[in-house]
Amino acid sequence: MLEEFKKFALRGNVVDLAVGVIIGAAFGAIVTSAVQDVFMPMIGAITGGLDFSNYYLPLSSKVQAGAAYAEAKKQGAVIGYGQFITVAINFMIVAFVLFLVIRAMNKLQTKEEAKPEAIAEVPADVKILGEIRDLLATRPKV
Repeated sequence: MLEEFKKFALRGNVVDLAVGVIIGAAFGAIVTSAVQDVFMPMIGAITGGLDFSNYYLPLSSKVQAGAAYAEAKKQGAVIGYGQFITVAINFMIVAFVLFLVIRAMNKLQTKEEAKPEAIAEVPADVKILGEIRDLLATRPKV
């Protein structure tokens, strides 16, 4: 059973999947930082200083008006629609980047398939044998 597990775990697909998951997690952290630290502040500046991450609707009377979202969550139930907007923008960026990567891979794959195979030069002795064959084929039979 240990040998079967070893074969399964070291199979190429499993290792490729593990690498993909690890890289995906790292890429997700980069995209999250890009959304929170780059795009959302720019959107906030364009819209007059709006900070989506602190937009929420209080569901409890215990929530103090004007409190930051993190503080409001501690005080009671809130619907954090600003956080949802941030996560939705994050998803759209990830989906768009993946679209661009897959599109580029498909273009590369199409170019490789369309590339004609290089015709190897025929050796001299094979050329001569081909010429002899052609001459014998055109010679009248007796």
